[in-house]
Amino acid sequence: MDDTVISLGILQVALAYVFVVILLIIIRARGIKREKEILVSSVRMTLQLILVGFLLVYIFDNPNPLITIGIIALMITFSLFTVIKKFKGQISKPLKLVIVFAMSTGSVLCLFYFLLIVIQVSPWYDPRYFIPIAGMIIGNSMTGLTLGAKSLIEGMTEQRAFVEEALILGATPKAASKKIINNSFDSAILPTINSMLGMGIVFLPGMMTGQILSGTSPLTAIAYQIAIMLGILGSVSLTVILMLQLGYKTFFNRQGQLIQN
Repeated sequence: MDDTVISLGILQVALAYVFVVILLIIIRARGIKREKEILVSSVRMTLQLILVGFLLVYIFDNPNPLITIGIIALMITFSLFTVIKKFKGQISKPLKLVIVFAMSTGSVLCLFYFLLIVIQVSPWYDPRYFIPIAGMIIGNSMTGLTLGAKSLIEGMTEQRAFVEEALILGATPKAASKKIINNSFDSAILPTINSMLGMGIVFLPGMMTGQILSGTSPLTAIAYQIAIMLGILGSVSLTVILMLQLGYKTFFNRQGQLIQN
């Protein structure tokens, strides 16, 4: 196997922007007003990745547990900000606190288990492993949490009459909300399951592709990809179920009655 890595120069990267030009031509011809958003997103992506690239070079060359923990905390904080901002004005303060707890607990537990038990990274704060894997686990957990919270809010709002009827008939809040919680959990984990179903046949995931392009043996890349997908599945599942099992309670008062909107 040839382990030669093809390095991309500035000109080669610049040539890739022809795809942006193609998109601009298409939307211009179709009369779709998205030129500004496409240009801003392309420039912003480029600048952000260049900045992150230089930052990672420094971090990798100067591994420090405090810096690694700080970056993970920043990732979680930004993900929480993104989730809560999406539901601005739709969720109560107690539900916000539940989301913060679920995201922080679920993703961190799975991240440390994956790094320390599965991969057995040494030292534990090695940024070359910690940061990329944390990004995948936290990012997917954020998506699952968003879908789960959206489904829970919609379910408790649209099926309010069903829940109230169940309560009148003597059901507990947990029993009355069970169907909504199950549907919300299913909605949250479905994208991850679908991704796993198509992986390897329909598409090659980014992590595996990146390792192969960098000269890593495909078998090693596959082993890492299987492990990280299972880690993502676990993190999404744990994060979402924590949010749902605690979150549904925020829709009821201490007497087990639905809180009025």
